[in-house]
Amino acid sequence: MDALPDDVERLLSQAEERIGDVPALLALAEETGRTAPDPGEGGTVRLWEMLASLAAVDVAAARVFEPHLDAGAILKQAGQQALFDGTWGVFAAEGPGHVLEARDRGQSAPPAAGVTLSGSKPWCSLAGHLDHAIVTAKTQSGSRQAFAVDLRSPGVQVEEPLWISHGLREIPSGTVHFTDVPAVPVGEPGWYFERPGFAWGGIGVAACWVGGAVGLVRTFKDALSLREPDQIALSGLGEADRLLASGFELLRGAAAGIDGATLGVRDDCNGSWAHALRVRGNVAAIVERIQGIVGENLGPGPLARDERHAKRVSDLRLYIRQHHGQRDDAQLGSLVLKGKSTW
Repeated sequence: MDALPDDVERLLSQAEERIGDVPALLALAEETGRTAPDPGEGGTVRLWEMLASLAAVDVAAARVFEPHLDAGAILKQAGQQALFDGTWGVFAAEGPGHVLEARDRGQSAPPAAGVTLSGSKPWCSLAGHLDHAIVTAKTQSGSRQAFAVDLRSPGVQVEEPLWISHGLREIPSGTVHFTDVPAVPVGEPGWYFERPGFAWGGIGVAACWVGGAVGLVRTFKDALSLREPDQIALSGLGEADRLLASGFELLRGAAAGIDGATLGVRDDCNGSWAHALRVRGNVAAIVERIQGIVGENLGPGPLARDERHAKRVSDLRLYIRQHHGQRDDAQLGSLVLKGKSTW
């Protein structure tokens, strides 16, 4: 990665001091969100470098920042940036047995009532710590739409999550139940998934994965500096460096395309998502290979005795499972059949 500006270096130092302290990290994310660049406005590469650099310090810290900054970008894309105050999450996952419905209170309701949400939403990370969230819900017409909600509303119940994983332990994701919770529509029905920004946010997550891999390779390099490395270790370090360089180029190329309006024009949303699937899939493969290289070369010692390394391995292993492997490739294959290929 390129040399970082002084303000990002200060951010990383502050994040380092707050590792494991979720409220402190959220406060730092809220402060950062006031000035951080949004994707598609000329500073996409700077945004992704910041997220990757945070993940290199601590994967969970980047996992705190990424959805908050994404929520700010979503609200701006919808022309509702005035809502961006406090701390935010983005809850768009679906799960068996969980349905969240949006209901129009109708003409007889007070004007302030508007739309309310009722039902449940799974995989709501940090819901008990956040002020607000953008959530997707099923409308009365059967489509899906995004809504902004105040998570401190009386009708919000945050279920204590069952979280046995050692990965991202400070960021458990559980179910949130909504009962007639007032909500503000964010974009029209279908807009949340159809906008180019949906693809841009997906690549931002991949930037965090690359950053986590950077942290692993730094630990690997430091370990080799303490002993005379053999050819196998040097080969592993060289391959990891080559893979990281490829990951950085993928992200830089995507950022340049987004800011140059060659990716993400509004009449080519499927093309934007196809490109995001390519970037995310290639980055996931890079990161998983680096995990293997570092694990094979360092052996069990750091996993058993180096708390920071063991945490990074567990955090990254869980985080990267947001990539769905062959299912994401199947989505891409479907788009290629529709003409969204690069060859």
